[in-house]
Amino acid sequence: MDGESCKRNGCGGTIEDGYCNVCGHAAIKSVGTSNIQSSIHNQPTKVTANITTGTGSSPLSNRSRGSRRTGGTSRGSSRKQLGAGLISIPELPSTEPEKLIMAEAKVPENKRFCSNCNNPLKREKGFCPQCGHKYSFIPSLTRGDVVSGQYEVKGAIAYGGLGWIYLGFDITLSRYVVLKGLLNTEDASSAAVAVAERQFLAAVKHGNIVGIYNFVNRGTEGFIIMEYVGGKTLKDIRKERGPLPVTEAIAYIHRILGAFAYLHSQGLVYCDFKPDNVMLEGSDVKLIDMGGVRRIDDPNGDIYGTVGYSAPEAGEGPTPVSDLYTIGRTLAVLLTNIRSFSKEHLYKLPSPQEEPLFAEQESLYRFLLKSTAENPDERFQSADEMAEQLLGVLREIVAKQTGTPCPSTSTMFGGDMLALMDGNSFGAIKPNYHQLPMPLLDTTDPSCNGILAAGAVPVINLQITSLRQVVEQFPNSREASLRLANSLIEVGNYEETALLLKQVEEKDPWDWRVLWYRGRNLMAQGKYQEAQKIFDQVYFDLPGELPPKLGLGLAAEAAGNLKLAMQMYDLVSLQDPSYTAAAFGLSRCLRALGQRSDAVVALERIPHTSNLHTRSRIEIASTLIDNSNGAPVVKELQEASKVVEALTLDGIERHRLAKQVLETALNLITSKQLSPTDAVSILGQPLKEVHLRTGLEKALRHMAHLSAGDEKIQLVDEANRVRPKTWV
Repeated sequence: MDGESCKRNGCGGTIEDGYCNVCGHAAIKSVGTSNIQSSIHNQPTKVTANITTGTGSSPLSNRSRGSRRTGGTSRGSSRKQLGAGLISIPELPSTEPEKLIMAEAKVPENKRFCSNCNNPLKREKGFCPQCGHKYSFIPSLTRGDVVSGQYEVKGAIAYGGLGWIYLGFDITLSRYVVLKGLLNTEDASSAAVAVAERQFLAAVKHGNIVGIYNFVNRGTEGFIIMEYVGGKTLKDIRKERGPLPVTEAIAYIHRILGAFAYLHSQGLVYCDFKPDNVMLEGSDVKLIDMGGVRRIDDPNGDIYGTVGYSAPEAGEGPTPVSDLYTIGRTLAVLLTNIRSFSKEHLYKLPSPQEEPLFAEQESLYRFLLKSTAENPDERFQSADEMAEQLLGVLREIVAKQTGTPCPSTSTMFGGDMLALMDGNSFGAIKPNYHQLPMPLLDTTDPSCNGILAAGAVPVINLQITSLRQVVEQFPNSREASLRLANSLIEVGNYEETALLLKQVEEKDPWDWRVLWYRGRNLMAQGKYQEAQKIFDQVYFDLPGELPPKLGLGLAAEAAGNLKLAMQMYDLVSLQDPSYTAAAFGLSRCLRALGQRSDAVVALERIPHTSNLHTRSRIEIASTLIDNSNGAPVVKELQEASKVVEALTLDGIERHRLAKQVLETALNLITSKQLSPTDAVSILGQPLKEVHLRTGLEKALRHMAHLSAGDEKIQLVDEANRVRPKTWV
């Protein structure tokens, strides 16, 4: 191209190094220009690599049929303070405004890109050699300029996607402000139109969004006049400190999600979220750059985005879901060093093998995978939903790091079902589908009253009949069909259950409740490996909820995958000990592996207020004397004895437990695995054969006294056999 004549009207210059040697403009290329001002690359190719988490799990890939609903219920989230009160973050002092002014207002060459086609640019001013778009990286305002007779320019403080950002001082109201460029054209009337088109931002009022004061134009430029916010951006904090502590980064993002929920409720999308656009000031965060905000239903508005943060489909038109994608990417950037951020990992995250944090924090990784899924239908569908799940992830991490439970009331599930069992029942607790928490009833569903009435029917077959009538009355109600399916599981009608769930799934392939009841159905049939896969997907859908992890743990344990089961049980019982099924499950797995002391520690998590606390103490004593994986030692016998003595338990169960402890001790003495001694007592009996036999005989006779028939006779015979031999 060099040596050719300049094709601009009235210019007789020659092209040298891509620019005219007379007019200085870049050579004109026959490339069509775009009305989309964006730094987003061309649409990506589909990522086909499987996603695998630290547990070896991958999300289901066959759920999508058609386009996902855009409605759905938004559930509120606790965002009253940074970190929702779970963690403490030191306040950041405000920065003196004029200290932000750049010593030299110049954009480095490596950051100069055409706003129209993203082509790298060498000169500070001219025309893009790729598309011919006119550009300038030279500030148009200088210190001392007064815009609109009210705003005195103090200097440039940053360069953004729309041009220079300036610190100003409102002469009228005596306050610092920020001037953010809107448009730079050759036509003053176009600037006035641009200002008028952005007036809708004046209605944006939210505590975590920078205030918009005014809109003005100066010649060919339009400006937003915004509130000055001191502090530091998350980009600056990340640059200074490196990857942030996981709880701190989550606290910032969780808090800013409230601003996005508000914007989306106003019919607006932010478009270009990244660490640069969040300011930490004092003890709170603010969204500080509103230049790229546009109406959701604006088909012709400019689209702004940043490579590495923007969703794959954002160039076709931003949506609330594409906004949420940028939030997920931003959180990932705050937490990790993502290599090849704009290439290999342009639309995907590093694996747990590449990033140790993702291997350590399974729920966080699943949250990020869902947030940044390539298919928009597979992401969170609202900022409130995303915030609720992120808060659950934060609770889990805080519980793990501090060892202090962080329970909360779920907006999706009821409580622990095992806790509803009869506290006086002392049979073995094994994993089964009855321990799975129930999804909460959708009170907005028109069939709600009918479902409640049917649920009050005590006879299961009559209950099913009532639910069938509700389904007939409300054929479009998913809730009614799901509740009927659940009741059918109780009578073993698994085929009709599967059919009902398939019908609901056809109405909404992304309704996680379908998977939940499907998992219950499979568990009831003993198809534990299949159930494990189903609950694993619910965990992907709801990474901040505890019941999916409990369901995965129960199915994994029943399928023989004790390692995965223990991981899930541990997460659940650490965060919320009221889910007693998790503590019992963790103890079972540890006991099966011969780790008696750890199994006891797991049971110690069950709260004293639980109606299963006594049951847990009985299980502790039973665990301490379990010899299936090695004989108990003296210390364990003593601990079991103390547990039994401390039990406020009457009746045959207390004597049965005493029998088990004394019997174990006697067998260890007679088999010479333990040495007899007067220094140790077991349930008041010295650790010697004759005394242990005396105690055991007494326990058996107490049991016989409380029994009848053949059982009474058998217990008396056993007491006679174990009694110590005498000469009388």
